[in-house]
Amino acid sequence: MNSNAIVTLADSNYFELLQELIDSIKAHEQSKTVSICVLDAGLTAEQSTILKQKVHSIKKAEWDIEVPGYKVAGKEWLKSQVSRAFLPKYFPEFNKYLWIDCDAWVSDWSTVEMYFEACKNGKLGITQSVGQGYRVLSKVNWLFGKLALIKSQNYKHAKKSGFSESTARKIAFAPHINIGVFSLEKNSSCWKVWQDLLKKALSSGKVFGSEGLAMNIAVYDSNVDVEFLPLYCNWIASNVLPKYDQDNDTFVEPYLPHNKIGIMHLAAGIWVGKNDMRLNKNIKIKIKTLQGKDIDKSLRYESS
Repeated sequence: MNSNAIVTLADSNYFELLQELIDSIKAHEQSKTVSICVLDAGLTAEQSTILKQKVHSIKKAEWDIEVPGYKVAGKEWLKSQVSRAFLPKYFPEFNKYLWIDCDAWVSDWSTVEMYFEACKNGKLGITQSVGQGYRVLSKVNWLFGKLALIKSQNYKHAKKSGFSESTARKIAFAPHINIGVFSLEKNSSCWKVWQDLLKKALSSGKVFGSEGLAMNIAVYDSNVDVEFLPLYCNWIASNVLPKYDQDNDTFVEPYLPHNKIGIMHLAAGIWVGKNDMRLNKNIKIKIKTLQGKDIDKSLRYESS
C-alpha cells in the first residue's frame, strides 16, 4: 500500500471540479505511488458510486470540533473548515498527507513531490500568498489625506475569534498563508497546535476561514516548523492571472523566469459578470501568452 495520500473534500455542487482534480492527478504516471482520498461533505449516492471506482477511500466528513448549529445552517461543505485539520483520524493508514482543495488541479507532478519532501521531520509544507505581481497586500482607508487606517482581514478575524491583541498583530501584516494546499506527516506536532487554535477560533468566530486563521496563527505566533514552497506550488489565479506557454501547452507564472504552474488553484473564483468559472467550464477569460498573443481560455483542467 502507498504511504502517501492526496486528500480533498467536496459536496455535490463541486463534483465536476472534484473529478477534474482526480483526473489531473491520475494523468501523471507517478500518481501510482500515492493514494487519493476524499472527504464527503454532501455528495449524492450516485456521485459516491462513481468516485469509488477512482479513489482509494471516501469518508464522511464530520464536525470534529463541535460547532453551534446556527453557525452552519445545514451547510455541510463547511466541514472542510474543520475536518482537514484531522486527516490522520480519517485516513490513519498513511504516513504523509497532501491536501488539495477540489477547486485546484495538478499540472506538474514535481510540485506534488516537493510538498511530500517539504513535510519531512514534522514540518508543515505550505505556500504563502505573496510573490511577483502582487500589488495589494492590505487594504487601507486614508483619513484626512494623511493618516492610514489599515484593514487587515487576518487581524479582524483574529480579534473576533477571541485571540489576544498580541496574536492578532503578529498575523496582521504577515504574508497570508492559503490553506488550500498543504502537506503534513501523520505524527507531526503541528496537527495538535492547529486543532487547539481551531477550537478556540470556532468557539467565538465565524466558521468560514477559521481553519486558515488557525494555521496562520500556528505559523506566525506558535512558530510551528514550516517549509515555505514557491508560489507556483499553489497558484491562486484570482490574485494574479498566469500566462500561457503555447509552445509547451502549459500555464506559467506571468513574470520571469516563467516557472510552470504546479498546482492551479481557482480559490475565490474566476468571475465573468455574475458567473464563476468554477461552476461553469464554458467561461473563458483573456490571458496573455509567452508568444505575445491574447487568447480566450478557461483555467479549468482539460485532459489531453
